[in-house]
Amino acid sequence: MLDLTKRLIAIPSENPPGNQYEDCARTLFDELGRLGFDDVRRECGCVLASVGTGPRTLYFSGHYDVVPAQNHDQFQPRVEGANLFGRGSSDMKSGLAAMIHAAAAARDEGLLETGRIGIVLVPDEETAGPKGSRDLDARGLLGSDGVGMLTPEPTGGVIWNANRGAISLCATMRGKPAHVGRQFEGVNAFERAVPAMARLLDVKKEVELRETQYNIAPAAARKSILMVGGRAEAGTNFNVTPDFCSFTIDRRINPEENL
Repeated sequence: MLDLTKRLIAIPSENPPGNQYEDCARTLFDELGRLGFDDVRRECGCVLASVGTGPRTLYFSGHYDVVPAQNHDQFQPRVEGANLFGRGSSDMKSGLAAMIHAAAAARDEGLLETGRIGIVLVPDEETAGPKGSRDLDARGLLGSDGVGMLTPEPTGGVIWNANRGAISLCATMRGKPAHVGRQFEGVNAFERAVPAMARLLDVKKEVELRETQYNIAPAAARKSILMVGGRAEAGTNFNVTPDFCSFTIDRRINPEENL
């Protein structure tokens, strides 16, 4: 498991934009074949396999894309004591290795004589799955005969009732560029954006007073979420009035909320 995880970490499968999906998928495909899984196949960027007999299927599902790194050194896996470091070591390449080997162990121990474990390894999770789970679902390849699904996302190990809904936006204010020495001829898009940001931060205070009553731990994780400025960008240089200012808004909705 450690060797497979290190090999996966070394592949910079950053999303966006979707780098080196082919290398990751091939590595996973080869490992499933080496371990003797059944019906190992590639469906575009996704890798599917199964082990066991019978139609009832418990799915082990995970993604191999990672959020972009700050520097390329993050794709050099290293072990320090009991910990493995590297981009994707937690979210979630170690999880892929663990569930692949767990499924093989369940087979080898004779635990899968009346049902199967289905392996579903996908790209594009970090950007909502157009080339991953959503594509498999659209083609009728996701969840056949399924009785449940487990995914090794890095949480505290607590079983949660559900995941939050999400609304993600990017707001852009427009301006007009001008040299700082003649800024009176321009329109500063950043200054135009600030009041909108301030109003959203007021909304954030109200939104994050709301809490779900579902089984979520720790208690701080029960709150509804409004994050402003996960990404922000403006202008072209320090000495030019910015002709645009864009920022993201990420709203995560609890089940009790009325849209």
